[in-house]
Parts: sequence; structure tokens; C-alpha cells
Amino acid sequence: RLLVFPKMMENEVFMSFMFYSTVLILKMYVVAIITGQVRLRKKAFANPEDALRNGGLQYYREDPDVERCRRAHRNDMENIFPFLFLGAAYSLLEPSPTVARIHFLTFCVGRLVHTAAYLLRLKAPARSVAYSVAQLPCFSMALQILVATIPYW
Repeated sequence: RLLVFPKMMENEVFMSFMFYSTVLILKMYVVAIITGQVRLRKKAFANPEDALRNGGLQYYREDPDVERCRRAHRNDMENIFPFLFLGAAYSLLEPSPTVARIHFLTFCVGRLVHTAAYLLRLKAPARSVAYSVAQLPCFSMALQILVATIPYW
């Protein structure tokens, strides 16, 4: 049993948030690993020292497949990092555990589908639909946080 923040560990909503957040962070690590593997396979390195170690300076270059992976990762950072704040703050509002899980699950599935659509080059509008679906719970949580905190501004 964790000794740090024992009350938070008893908060069902917060624990659900922690589960989905951890899944998303692990997904980001997987995308980073995929990016590295594509770099190695395509011999497209971002730094001259890496290119020299892997065949020569001619491999100090960009590659469209590596850039696609990097865009997917950057998009994750632009969306998952705000979710981490919003979800943590939302958890403190004592929402319904069921409603909170729906928020967290919707975001997580949306981001998983978004990454799959990006990396597997799924036909449009798969990626943009996944992106939009994942934004809905974030927008909902943000509004609820604002409503709860308006008296303190």
C-alpha cells in the first residue's frame, strides 16, 4: 500500500484517472520506440554523431516515415499533457465515478485510435474523428473545472 497521499489512493475516480493516464504514457513510450526503430530501419538520423555511428554523414537526414512518427508523438504531447492536468483537477471535483470513467476511457480510446490512424496511414477522416472524439471529454472536464472554480477567480 502506498503511503504517499493515502486519501488520493482511496479516491475511485483518481485511481481510474491514474490507470488511463499510465496507459497513455506507456503508449507515448511505444511511439517513441517505434520512431527510433523507423530511424534505424530507414537510416535517417537527427544528429550527425548518430549518423556517423550508423554508416556515415549521408544518413544525417530527414525521412518522411520518421517525420510521420515524430508528428504522431508531438500530437500526443499536445493532447495527453493537457489531459493529465485536466483529469487530475477533474478528479478532485468528486464527479460520478461512472461519468469520470467514461471521460477517461473516451479520451484514451480516442488517442489510441488516433495513433493507429497516424502510424498505419488509415484513410481520412479516421484520424481527425479520433482526435475530435478525444477532445470532447477534455472540453467537458475543462468546463466543469471552470464552473467549480469561478467563485475563486
